[in-house]
Amino acid sequence: MRLRHHSGRVVHLTHGTAVRPARDLPAVVEQLDAYAKAVRSRVDVDTLGVSLWLPPTLAAALAVDGRSRTRLRAELTARGLEVVTLSGVPYAQGGDEGSEGPGRIDGGPDWSDPARLEYTLDLARILVDLLPDDAVRGAVSTIGLGRADGWDEAKQKACARILGRLSGGLAEVAWQTGRAVRVGFRPGPGAVLDGSASIAAAFARVDKDRLGVSLDLAALACTWEEPGAYLDRLAGAGVPVIQAQVTAALQADDPAAAAGALRGYVQEGHPHPVTTPDGGYLPDLSDALRDSPAGPWRVLAPVPLKEQPPAPLSATTGVWRTAVRQLMAGDLPGTEHLDIEAQSATELAELGLSPPAVHISC
Repeated sequence: MRLRHHSGRVVHLTHGTAVRPARDLPAVVEQLDAYAKAVRSRVDVDTLGVSLWLPPTLAAALAVDGRSRTRLRAELTARGLEVVTLSGVPYAQGGDEGSEGPGRIDGGPDWSDPARLEYTLDLARILVDLLPDDAVRGAVSTIGLGRADGWDEAKQKACARILGRLSGGLAEVAWQTGRAVRVGFRPGPGAVLDGSASIAAAFARVDKDRLGVSLDLAALACTWEEPGAYLDRLAGAGVPVIQAQVTAALQADDPAAAAGALRGYVQEGHPHPVTTPDGGYLPDLSDALRDSPAGPWRVLAPVPLKEQPPAPLSATTGVWRTAVRQLMAGDLPGTEHLDIEAQSATELAELGLSPPAVHISC
């Protein structure tokens, strides 16, 4: 879907399609029918932007098989779908039932491992063939470098070398195809990239023309930073927001009183990190319920934008609204890509975006 910023620039609005990785191209097509086609019908639009999740083995195969990429592009077109972003955050293989999913911020090799580089460049090579003809450039999202726990000097040096190779690889893709792809690193609790200070420091010597951040606004909420100040710090450091995922986190002002409701969000094998305003961090909600740190808590668990969690819990709605409004308030859009599950033009208008009269999708 295309939305029109007040500057006249286009902002691409996409909808995620998969809850688990697909083994092969026919499985991807099945997901397009099961998820994206149903959403397009519900919001009654001609063209729906979707963000695909292709696992490493499938990505490697598609990256060297031009015919398969052409077929995938044709399948998208036939369903009124377009792709401008690919998710490379999780690293699960097709059919895996592990803890990884499109919203995970860790798992698989980190950015000190060349395997992460190879996977991301495979996605970039695929994306340039899927982009609509009039799209300026596309985006691939990836993890926030890796887990903070165990991230030592050796990993940091290896990561710096690999990020240089990533920048060079993206430049080569652009030179060979005439289409540009940027990579956004997704910060989150427990990651090397967590708050705005760590992002600004990490990007001090990085190619910011091709590399930036892919913000999960629920994860931003879990930093407890004021979203305007967070975005101002990124802008001051010259770090581009390549993509923003419009999501809400769970909040418990009084965790003891909310313990019963919180237990309903515990999922074995699907950890939901918990943070507190004083910098406290626990890797999973089950740990927080056991150790009972002082509240309030914010939990990186998905809360649908149109719903409220059961009392006495709340959602960090104010955080994502403030962040999106700031991203869209400037002379130019603060990001070219939003990932959202809005279902009506009214919801889009509430984000400070104006859908064109002919082309409304989400």
